[in-house]
Amino acid sequence: MIRPVLVRARPHYRIYLEFSDGAKGEVDLSDLAGKEVFQAWSDYTFFEKVHIREHGEIRWNDEIELCADSLYLKLTGKSPEELFPKLRREIPQLSQMDAL
Repeated sequence: MIRPVLVRARPHYRIYLEFSDGAKGEVDLSDLAGKEVFQAWSDYTFFEKVHIREHGEIRWNDEIELCADSLYLKLTGKSPEELFPKLRREIPQLSQMDAL
């Protein structure tokens, strides 16, 4: 299981991440800034409080938490099926579906 090992706040609502498989880089979160619960990021000292919780969540407080897997996908450009091979399923043929 790939887990985050380091997270740091960067300017302009970006975070720098490093993962246990060696993937690292910045993720732009500016599309979330100022929306609903993410209004708290308007205070940059609050945004700087980003940290990794015990189960790998990327978190600011009890209300703001982002899924590390989603951030990994965004950082690496991988698909969910690449990260979670069990998600790969063959699509049944239409004729097989009609038989049901």
